[in-house]
Amino acid sequence: MFKTMKLSGRNFHGIIVIVFVMLSTSSTSAMTKFNVLNFGANPIGRTDSTDGFLKAWNAACSTADSTFIYVPKGRYLVGSLAFKGQCKSPQIIIRIDGTIVAPSDYGVLGKWENWVSFERVNGVSIIGQGAFDAKGPSLWACKASRSNSCPLGTTTLRFTNSNNITINELTSLNSQMFHIAINGCQNVQIQGVKIIAAGDSPNTDGIHVQLSTNVKIFNSSIKTGDDCISIGPGTKNLWIEQVTCGPGHGISIGSLAKDLEEDGVQNVTVKKTIFSDSQNGLRIKSWARPSSGFVQGVRFVDSVMRNVQNPIVIDQNYCPHNENCPGQVSGIKIKDIKYENIRGTSSTPIAIKFDCSPKNPCTEISLRNVNLTYLDKDAQSFCCNVMGKVFDLVRPNSCL
Repeated sequence: MFKTMKLSGRNFHGIIVIVFVMLSTSSTSAMTKFNVLNFGANPIGRTDSTDGFLKAWNAACSTADSTFIYVPKGRYLVGSLAFKGQCKSPQIIIRIDGTIVAPSDYGVLGKWENWVSFERVNGVSIIGQGAFDAKGPSLWACKASRSNSCPLGTTTLRFTNSNNITINELTSLNSQMFHIAINGCQNVQIQGVKIIAAGDSPNTDGIHVQLSTNVKIFNSSIKTGDDCISIGPGTKNLWIEQVTCGPGHGISIGSLAKDLEEDGVQNVTVKKTIFSDSQNGLRIKSWARPSSGFVQGVRFVDSVMRNVQNPIVIDQNYCPHNENCPGQVSGIKIKDIKYENIRGTSSTPIAIKFDCSPKNPCTEISLRNVNLTYLDKDAQSFCCNVMGKVFDLVRPNSCL
């Protein structure tokens, strides 16, 4: 006998994780399996395992069956890993239960754009209780010293021009730069990940998405020194739900208007998020320069702010540190942006800031059931070149 159950959103997503892992584990019995230890990987972390990981990937990629790559518990020292398609295998599951460790010398990885990268792959799933430890603090310290000898740094995990990708329950520690980047991909699900870096770590965006369609990010915890999630040009149909952010710079669309010819951002939903002691909450940012880009069809719903510097912000004069600002007018067109059920506390007097382009004012901006306070009293709002409407209770008093 089967019983029909009505599930809350939180429990429902938790059950998705459990069912996915069970299905992935049980289905491996019909797969061709590869263990990185059999290809020379060392779980003690004293010798380089890069070659062992690449050999395991090449074996799986060249197999016509669905395949399963296993990384057992242990610490694996690896350099830059570039996993290339086009694979014969229609599905590759990589289960990581160990910790992938970067070389202690940040210069070894710092000269590469990516530490672990996948390019032109299809049907790849990365699951398990393991972690990537990029050992970023020494590079951050180099950058803080303003030395000219510091490398730019590397992104921990990047997927490029890939489809049907799953990242489930992994941890990313102390990335040199971005933790996870999704670029030019379709049908991606990221769920249950933990991202950890110091609040002052430079350019350590948690998850960056650009030029990608149908990306979902669920049930994840992000603590980092830059945007918890950054959304770049060409992002379409992005769903973010039950993400906690802080420290960090919030969930940001942008920065945009880096280039004159730029794809737009559209159909983005950010739902049931919590921001704690972050620099920003829900942010859209663009440089003040001409651009063909746009932002439209964005829904920010059910967010809690806890001591956030800028809970709601649209900034079309973005220029961090006020250095080398373009000093022009943003060409980004922003419209149809809705904020609903946003509540909590601001750590600054201005809780809502809409600083839009004088040439392309923000339009169709709406606020519904917003309740933000500062030091247990009313906060303030600021509006420039913006048109929109207010529905139901909105606190602070809206300037729309």
